[in-house]
Amino acid sequence: MLIENLDKNTNKLRYFIVFSYNGASFFGFQKQPNQISVQETLEHALTILLRENIKIVGAGRTDTGVHAKKMYAHFDTQNNLAADLVPRLNSFLPPSIAVYNIFQVDQDFHARFSALHRTYEYYISTHKNPFTENSSWQFWRRKLEIDAMNEACEILFEYKDFTSFAKLHTDNKTNFCQIKKAIWVQQEEELLKFTISADRFLRNMVRAIVGTMVEIGTQKIKPENIRDIIEKKNRNAAGISAPAHGLYLVEVGYDFDI
Repeated sequence: MLIENLDKNTNKLRYFIVFSYNGASFFGFQKQPNQISVQETLEHALTILLRENIKIVGAGRTDTGVHAKKMYAHFDTQNNLAADLVPRLNSFLPPSIAVYNIFQVDQDFHARFSALHRTYEYYISTHKNPFTENSSWQFWRRKLEIDAMNEACEILFEYKDFTSFAKLHTDNKTNFCQIKKAIWVQQEEELLKFTISADRFLRNMVRAIVGTMVEIGTQKIKPENIRDIIEKKNRNAAGISAPAHGLYLVEVGYDFDI
């Protein structure tokens, strides 16, 4: 058993959990009525193993079909956690979720609000490939001009208000985001990878950016047109949302030394 110090105010300990999941099996991360979610599945497993009603708070929420290679969440418990909790949890969870680590943090450290940045990757198959059909956007009928797409990426750094790439009718208090990285790379002969990192993301933002970038890559619009799209602050001005199954949350940044 781990030796822990209980918080004097709540008599509970706070733990971070590091995990990944294949989003094809879930209706998004966040719990919702009458649909299976990653959050509900994890809470159910932890509640049974710890014999205590466990609620988790994720670093963010991913939409239906979106994957996570590295996701964080926190939960509070009155229990001291056994050293073998991770393998026991993995044995209990479905194959679509894998837990890598569970560790204690300060009571005021928060999976969502303490995050400094988040990084996503989006994959496009530029050749027809039945083995990547469920893990990337199969876009092989038309050639994509990667240089033009990267030219548009440079323009993203000029802006902070990304209303044009946000899902309509959400409860966002602000649509301001600070993009820190955005680049397209031909990772393999037939696989194109988009990496984007920011302090925060709006709902559907990455998929809307990717859909717009593909319009640029197919020369439907010019790279500089992305300025007009952003400045209109209208979701209808941007491109379609790219398919969810090509999107992966790959990193959430924290300062664990605080």
